[in-house]
Amino acid sequence: MPIPEDVTGDEIDKDVRQELQSLPKTLAEDVAKNLVMVARLIDEDPEGAYGYSKVALRLASRVAAVREAAGFAAYANQKYSEALAEFRAARRMSGGVELWPVMADCERGLGRPEKALDMAGAPEVNKLDKAGQVEMRLVAAGARRDLGQLDAAIVTLQSPELAAGSVQPWTARLRYAYADALLAAGREGEAREWFAKALEADRDGSTDASDRLAEMDGVDFVDALDEDEDEVETEHETESGENVVEQAAEAEEAEDSVEGQVGRDEAGHVAVDRDED
Repeated sequence: MPIPEDVTGDEIDKDVRQELQSLPKTLAEDVAKNLVMVARLIDEDPEGAYGYSKVALRLASRVAAVREAAGFAAYANQKYSEALAEFRAARRMSGGVELWPVMADCERGLGRPEKALDMAGAPEVNKLDKAGQVEMRLVAAGARRDLGQLDAAIVTLQSPELAAGSVQPWTARLRYAYADALLAAGREGEAREWFAKALEADRDGSTDASDRLAEMDGVDFVDALDEDEDEVETEHETESGENVVEQAAEAEEAEDSVEGQVGRDEAGHVAVDRDED
């Protein structure tokens, strides 16, 4: 797959670059460029990111960072079985637990919420950092909802991280998930309050809390493009109406001119002599 000229491979994280040092220099550069493309496209063009991840995987399947990138690309395309296999491979190679929450979410994607809940109670969770533990809590709450256990999902999300006043990278998503669970349980007043709190913490637009609030308040947004099209159509209709009026006026003037030339008969009708063909 083509690599844009502005991609050098130097954009990757230092830790990933270090992993690639086990490869020949030219190969490491090629792999790095493909990994950069995966990171660049995974949000806006998941299919494109998946394509680049397959190239990187073909070039360096024994590098943990490559297997991890392939896992996230597959995950973004809802290829959960493939993503889970890649995450497991990456974890075996690196020995870390950072991928535990997303592996559990793959289990959810495969229709196995009970397995996700088992993973949420595993010893590996205690080894996660704060961000990982919050992510695991989100996955567990989602699994509870998959099983129709709305009250349990709400309780799962009730945590010191949810109640904290400081804003962390995970705060908006945690508050949003809590609001969504409340709304699903019919607790609309509380849900609106927490959607507002999620919006307050959402500095990078990671949620659609503003849209959910507007929906709850009955606010309809009109697409600016549609408005422009309506304005153009209205202007066209106005111009068409003005043209009709002008044409009618011109026709009336022409009729008056003809009447002046040919006169009228006794019945008041216009008397025009027409030559027969």
